[in-house]
Amino acid sequence: MVDILEGKTVLVTGGTGSFGKKFVKTLLTRFKPKKVIVFSRDEFKHYQMQRKFPKENYPNLRFFLGDIRDKERLYRAFEGVDYVIHAAALKHVPILEYNPSEAVKTNIYGAQNIINAAIDQGVKKVIALSTDKAVNPVNLYGATKLAMEKLFIAANAYTGSKETIFAVVRYGNVVGSRGSVIPFFKELVKKGEKVLPITDERMTRFWITLEEGVETVLFALRESVGGEIFVPYLPSMKVVDLAKAICPCCGYKIIGIRPGEKLHETLLSEEESMHSVKVKADNGRTYFVVLPQFEFETKNIHKWREFESLPEGFIFRSDRNDWWLSVDELRKLIREI
Repeated sequence: MVDILEGKTVLVTGGTGSFGKKFVKTLLTRFKPKKVIVFSRDEFKHYQMQRKFPKENYPNLRFFLGDIRDKERLYRAFEGVDYVIHAAALKHVPILEYNPSEAVKTNIYGAQNIINAAIDQGVKKVIALSTDKAVNPVNLYGATKLAMEKLFIAANAYTGSKETIFAVVRYGNVVGSRGSVIPFFKELVKKGEKVLPITDERMTRFWITLEEGVETVLFALRESVGGEIFVPYLPSMKVVDLAKAICPCCGYKIIGIRPGEKLHETLLSEEESMHSVKVKADNGRTYFVVLPQFEFETKNIHKWREFESLPEGFIFRSDRNDWWLSVDELRKLIREI
């Protein structure tokens, strides 16, 4: 990875969020980029992050206040940038159901702005972050992310002489991040609650940490040739087991699935698996790579053809996984967060 990032300028949209902060820290501590630009619309989060990364210790870190809805601002921010990691999004499912036009403006129109700015400014590569909710979406957030995926994949057909590469990374909810279930359960236990709310005792989820998310993006940044969707191979867990791991003495009550919520997560559909491969990376991790099915396929896409194809009918869904975490394993992992 050093040969790609050393001396290069990297910009992260949504750079003040949970993923953005972790990714920026990784860039600054493991690699030697010329410049890292944090692009975000939240001025207070900029202030907080600047205090965490003081200028005297991180002289190559820059903070750029802006919104991905603002095309002109993106053009200014992307000037001289080599790589863009697109993590900015509106993602709160119930709120977006009530405010659909706002989700469209940021997650779809904002994505198109990034594509146009990246091509016109000669960015070498853009990696966009997606979500399991984009697979067979049942809520507006998932639908906007599906549209975003389609935009970024098709963007490879419009780069012309600029030859900008666009690819996507797709994974589920990050454990321990803001708004996730672990800090929610922990806060209830801290308040003395003895009964934890469970939406459905059958519910399953994939387990992914911020570190795993960062590693997947770094893999995509290094290996993508245009139009791929990278999906990390992850373990599954039962939400009931997670509650037991956090508070063994607590009981739980069933409160029902929220509007727009799925019983199980799907990261790779049966249709996608027909043109996907399984890759064992040098970092020891395993990834599924969904290959593009359009005429814009680059001359380098054949690099993936040598890898293992997926079996017919394969679905990577959290309840149909062959890798599960026990209560004891979950308890150990929670302590490490």
